[in-house]
Amino acid sequence: MLNIKRAASSAALSALLSISAMLAAAPATAQQIPQTGLPVVELGAGMHLIHAEVARTDEQRAIGLMARKEMAQNAGMIFVFEQPAQQCFWMRNTLIPLSAAFVADDGTIVNIVEMQPLSDTSHCSVKPVRYVLEMNKGWFDKRGLKAGAKLRGGPWPK
Repeated sequence: MLNIKRAASSAALSALLSISAMLAAAPATAQQIPQTGLPVVELGAGMHLIHAEVARTDEQRAIGLMARKEMAQNAGMIFVFEQPAQQCFWMRNTLIPLSAAFVADDGTIVNIVEMQPLSDTSHCSVKPVRYVLEMNKGWFDKRGLKAGAKLRGGPWPK
């Protein structure tokens, strides 16, 4: 009888430890559901129109485009920071390949990087910027947009 009680107690303890471990790890797990409900701004790049979700808070920027399985052709996300600084992005938990344009306060593209999904490789701006625009990989190149091109309609001062 004692062995049965001990086995039941052991099983219950094991289950509790498993649940506790899962709960403790929950904040560290990958973003499973894409964030939604962000405001959208319309940007212009040459003759091209972009519908960019705006990520302004630390949490919105941290989640970014994680867990997205696809993104519309002219859709993207613009990350807005409080102050210009060297911005660095990686693709951990991001499922789609992206291009990131690092954008100066006046809307000028400083540099563009190509990023692979699920990578911890860091991609940085070549100088301090306040904005980063992520689009589907190759979007800027396919449209002939390079460093020095100017974006219109964004959150930067007019």
